[in-house]
Amino acid sequence: MNLPNKLTVSRLALTVVFVALFYVPSDNREAIALIVFGIASFTDYLDGMIARQRKLITNFGKLMDPLADKILMCAALVLLSAEDKLIPAWAVVIVLAREFFVTGIRLIASSQGAVLAAEKLGKHKTAWQMITVIYFLLFQAAGEPMFRWLTPFFTWKLTSPAVLGVLCINMMVALTVVSGLSYFWKNRSLFNDA
Repeated sequence: MNLPNKLTVSRLALTVVFVALFYVPSDNREAIALIVFGIASFTDYLDGMIARQRKLITNFGKLMDPLADKILMCAALVLLSAEDKLIPAWAVVIVLAREFFVTGIRLIASSQGAVLAAEKLGKHKTAWQMITVIYFLLFQAAGEPMFRWLTPFFTWKLTSPAVLGVLCINMMVALTVVSGLSYFWKNRSLFNDA
């Protein structure tokens, strides 16, 4: 297994650690979860960069890299929706529906001998998902000793969850819907037998 693929697999392992941290009693559990999420997110950037630079792009990477992203992102969104309802359930349902839909398209392509790589619009969607998750993880962590110094940032009106948080959620949902529709449109030939 090459280095980019190892980084992808490590992201799956870090997702398990990230989720577990939400259930560990600790004064800094969400701060530590935020750090783990940050490391896991960085592996996404790193594995893609290394794969392109060293020409180590594989079918495993094309399939597992976006799948590892989806698992990490969906886990974070579900936890943040359950935790004090920071992200509304309807937004999480839209994200989950899009991810299942795109995974279904990839499975159909795979059954026809094709592997579909992630698209640029999908990468922008993932970036906004990461921004949204990190924003709300920081908001939660600001209530804990390690990141308490951030509290003033979230009490200022423009950077409060009511303004910046809502903007992040709306951008994330909009890009989720647009990228899902775009992915379907570009791969509509897979459904010619419908």
